[in-house]
Amino acid sequence: MNIERLVPEEIERRSFEIIESELKTPLDPQLAPIVKRVIHTAADFDYVENLCFSPNVVDHALDALRRGEKIVTDSNMAKAGISKAACEKLGIDVLCFMAEEDVMLTAKERGCTRAEVSMEKAAELAGKPVIACGNAPTALLRLRELIQQKRVTPSLIIGVPVGFVNVVRSKELIMELDVPYIVARGRKGGSNVAAAIVNALLYMITR
Repeated sequence: MNIERLVPEEIERRSFEIIESELKTPLDPQLAPIVKRVIHTAADFDYVENLCFSPNVVDHALDALRRGEKIVTDSNMAKAGISKAACEKLGIDVLCFMAEEDVMLTAKERGCTRAEVSMEKAAELAGKPVIACGNAPTALLRLRELIQQKRVTPSLIIGVPVGFVNVVRSKELIMELDVPYIVARGRKGGSNVAAAIVNALLYMITR
């Protein structure tokens, strides 16, 4: 096996060349940067079929990011994976409430998940936040209730939690809402995938 000797800045470019060469079907040009970055992050070509996009979602998402809408994640891992440099260029705050003391105490008192309480805190924010969920299906389920109660109107929902319990159903319910979404149908996903989708959108504006 030949080893490619590349300087660091060339590794990502070469990775995307390999992804492009191994794709079996052409991608929608507007969606391609998102799909390819998720494949790059997960090394999983299943996302070509798994990723679902609401109509005109990229336009809605880019408008929200250009307005500087806040991004709320359901894990600190997803928050850490989102490009700080790109967010700084656009004046965007990235928030995660999962480890905050009041969230932990409220969740314990009510016998619910911190992810549910985090979505309630997100609903208190000004504007129309971008919600990026890669960890907790309960975040999506509570978010759906909050939307139905007209307590929050997200600019975009990124619904890509990974796992087995309520994961598939939570994603399907998000896709029934009249809200822009990017969802990874099925069990696959993760905080890294959520961050990859956010970054793909950010890079469309900042690179």
